[in-house]
Parts: sequence; C-alpha cells; structure tokens
Amino acid sequence: MEIHEIIRIVLTIIIGTIGLAAFGIFFGLLYKGLDRKISAHMQGRIGPPIRQPFRDIGKLFTKENIVPENAVPWIFHLAPLIGLVASISILLYLPIGGFPPLASGYGDLILILYLLIIPSLALVIGGFASGSPYATVGAQREMATMIAYEFPLAIIIVTIAWKLSATTVGGTLIQNSFAISTITSTPVWSVVGPIGFIGLILLLLALIIVTPAELSKIPFDSPEAETEIGGGLLVEYSGRNLAMFYLMDSVKTIVMASIIVALFFPYNLSNLVGLDAGSYPAYTIDIIFYLIKVLIVLVLSVTIIRVAVARLKIDQIVYTYWVPLTLMALIGLICIMWDGQFGLPRIVEMLGLV
Repeated sequence: MEIHEIIRIVLTIIIGTIGLAAFGIFFGLLYKGLDRKISAHMQGRIGPPIRQPFRDIGKLFTKENIVPENAVPWIFHLAPLIGLVASISILLYLPIGGFPPLASGYGDLILILYLLIIPSLALVIGGFASGSPYATVGAQREMATMIAYEFPLAIIIVTIAWKLSATTVGGTLIQNSFAISTITSTPVWSVVGPIGFIGLILLLLALIIVTPAELSKIPFDSPEAETEIGGGLLVEYSGRNLAMFYLMDSVKTIVMASIIVALFFPYNLSNLVGLDAGSYPAYTIDIIFYLIKVLIVLVLSVTIIRVAVARLKIDQIVYTYWVPLTLMALIGLICIMWDGQFGLPRIVEMLGLV
C-alpha cells in the first residue's frame, strides 16, 4: 500500500471520528431535550425547552471543577473522559443512516458488547474514586444492575448472529454473522418463519427493556436515585467532569437506539422510493428516516417506560433482568431454534397437507 493511500485512510478515520462524535453529541442532546419535553406533556406539564440540554452543558463547562478532599484525583478526572471516549468509539462500528460503519471487522457485535460495559465501569470507578459514601452505594448498585442486564443482552446478540450463521443465501451459508454489515445487508426478519418471527419480537421487547438500564433511566436508575442517595455515582461531580458524563449519556442514548435500529430495523427508505444508491438525495432521505427511527425507538424504550413505571429497588431490578427478562430472551432463542425445524413448510409437511 502506497504512502498516500495510508494517509488518505488515516485522514478519513480522523475526520470521520470527529464527525461522528459531533453527530452523537448534537443529536444525543437534542433527543434528551425531546424526551424531557414529550414526557412532560404526557404528565400534563409544560416541561423545559428542547434546547435545555445544550444550555446545561454550556453552563457546566463554565463552572468550577471541584475535587473532593477524599477523592483519588487522577482517577476522578480520568473516569468521565474514558466513558465519553468509549461511547463515541461504539459509534464507529454502527451504520448511521445510509452510511456504512466507519470501522468494521469480523466481530463487531462482540466488540460493541464489550465497549458498552466501559461507560458503566467508568461511572463505577468514578463513584468509588470520589470517596463519597453516597457514590459508593451508587457504584455498588450500578455494578449489580450491569451484571443483571448483560446476560439477556448477550442472549439477544448471540441469537441473532447464530440465526444468520445458519442461513443460506444463494445456496451459500452467510459468513461473518457477528459483523454489523452482515446484519444490515440481511435483515433478520427476512430469514425466519412464523415461529422465528415470534422469537424476534420477544428479543426486540427484551432489548427495549434493557435500554433504560443501559442509560440509567427510570425505573432502572437506582444507582443515581436523587431522593435516596442524593445523586449517587455523580453526587461529587461538577463542572467539566459532570459535563463529560452528561455528554457520555447523550452519546450512549444514540448508541443504544442505533443498535436496536441496526439489529431489527436496518431498512433504508431510498431503496423503496427508487433513488440511486450513493446519491445525495438517497443519503439525505436515509439519514432523515434513520433519525425518525431513532426517535421512535427512544420514545418506546425510554420515554414511555419512565413515565409509566416508578423507580424500582435494586433487588427488583436484578430480579427483573435475571428472571422474567432472561426467560423472555431464552424463549425467543428457543423459538428461533425451532423455527428451522418446525417452520411453516415443515408443519405443513408433517400434517400431510402437501
């Protein structure tokens, strides 16, 4: 590979990463504003203006960055930066609109699963490093919550990848089933029968319920419960450190919604309206369609749930994810496993109808 080609690739990655970071931060804050506005109207309130998250971030960056006396300063400062960088890194492996992922490989889903843990670990480490008893309690709750929802999340991802790996297209088995590009090019809905369709719906519902816990939203926000532990993990954070945690949460909001869209709704509108792939009109309509899908996913998985359900206690959170939600994911897995053996053609054959 020639030197100018290497330079071009490096520049593309650098510029693309900056662009994705700006995209994730801007739309993450925008959707947080929309979420607060929609939830306020659902509760009969006016609510803050949609631009309020942008104001909050601007104000936080101008405030003094206070370090507690009992804190471990370098860990206290490093934790929010690591969390923000990890959240932005996940965006590199996700398709945005009609654009393919900036970085892709043979195990994107596994890498994304690991990267999703880092922001939560950053919160835990930052909480312990602050030296506050409230933050310590919040960090312990965050660890318990993280352990609880990771199992059903792993079941969902492995099930979808396994189904694609057992699927043939043109007489050839699909390769690299853990790659996001494979999932988006072969929507999982198109490779299942009636039983598998039911299984996918169960997996989708499970992932929707996992999302608010990943984002520490009501009813799964016990690590940050203001009325119980005064803010928990973030009780000692202020200034730019708190702003970075706020930005991390905003970017992770886009990440979780994009994961749901990529796994279950990877369709582009430009194909349906007959626009040429790669043209500017096609990219424009696909990006708009993607943003609409993200908004719908966030309303269903975050806004409606946190308005309709009160905060759960930590033991209730762990029970919810380890028992009913894990059971739901396992039933979805079983349905998809049975789909190939007891799909509609097989049932018809067994009944002797053909």
